[in-house]
Amino acid sequence: MVTAQAQFLYSPNNCKILHMMRHGQGVHNVEAEKNIDALLSPELFDSPISALGWQQVADLRKYVHATGLLRRIDLVVTSPLLRTMQTAVGVFGSEGSDAGWKSNCPPIVAHELCRDRLGLRPCDQRRSVSECRSLFPKIDFSLMESEEDDMWYPEAREPYEDIEARGIEFLKWLWTRPEKEIAIVSHGVVLQHFLYVLENDSADPSVKTSLCRRFNNCELRSVVVVNKGMMDSDYIPSATN
Repeated sequence: MVTAQAQFLYSPNNCKILHMMRHGQGVHNVEAEKNIDALLSPELFDSPISALGWQQVADLRKYVHATGLLRRIDLVVTSPLLRTMQTAVGVFGSEGSDAGWKSNCPPIVAHELCRDRLGLRPCDQRRSVSECRSLFPKIDFSLMESEEDDMWYPEAREPYEDIEARGIEFLKWLWTRPEKEIAIVSHGVVLQHFLYVLENDSADPSVKTSLCRRFNNCELRSVVVVNKGMMDSDYIPSATN
């Protein structure tokens, strides 16, 4: 499902285009529809995408190729959970040789700040970096600070305000990057709260309604993030859809 096409409303020198994408349907999504308590099962640790999720990934891959979006994206940033990495590589990766990857596909980097809501549910706990590297040799894990998952905790779910605080730090990091057009492969609740951060100074109340609704699996939503020349330590850029 593809919504909210990007458009420039400001000088491109002060903008980045973010293509925000939720992962394909995960096995944990299927189980949660039957019984929400299933998400507490250790058997769903770092849940992979489902058969339907793979079909969603294939459909989105066709879209990014057919529209030329793949050629425009300079960088893909993915959550380090299995379902998001499967989606990132499935949509943006190469089906051919290493040379084909380098020449035709954007680099993919894993970043902890855009991972799913932390705590309590094993499906949101990640694998070790070594195992991730063995599964996804084309993904750059150099930004991962810890071999094991020291962010996840079993006692409680991460508060929503902490997700938004992560979003602020993640967006500040994006502004340090030279790339102009960036795809972010993440999780529904995380992307939604990142958009809450981005719409903080919007004068149009319809923006929150149209832009900040929950993402469907494999939904792609594109926004222009504007640097209004106020990039001090407390300033967060705004977004237009």
